[in-house]
Amino acid sequence: MKTCLVVDNNRVIRKVARRILEDLGFEVAEAGDGMEALAWCTAVMPDAILLDWNLPAMDGLEVLRRLRAMRGGHAPKVVFCSGHTTLDRIAEALDLGADEYLMKPFDGDIIAGKLALAGAL
Repeated sequence: MKTCLVVDNNRVIRKVARRILEDLGFEVAEAGDGMEALAWCTAVMPDAILLDWNLPAMDGLEVLRRLRAMRGGHAPKVVFCSGHTTLDRIAEALDLGADEYLMKPFDGDIIAGKLALAGAL
């Protein structure tokens, strides 16, 4: 079974994403901040990561930088999930190694489509 790590400081968003991802056949883990996400990736590298931009202590871009520098850190398909909608912000995330970008709010079809485009489905 494929694994997906949902990284968002909002518990409700994590729970909604969890339900969608489980319906898509993923085993899901959650992290409420960037440090927790990186610790999880150090222990068990997921197949996919749904990563929020605005996180406490370390933003999503820094999580992505550190993830991609880790051993095995290029393997997970990373879908950035954010309310940032400007093209320069989206380009910044993609340039740093995100595989796809989706804007909040999202639904199951949007997540499934972005994961498929990223090659995680």
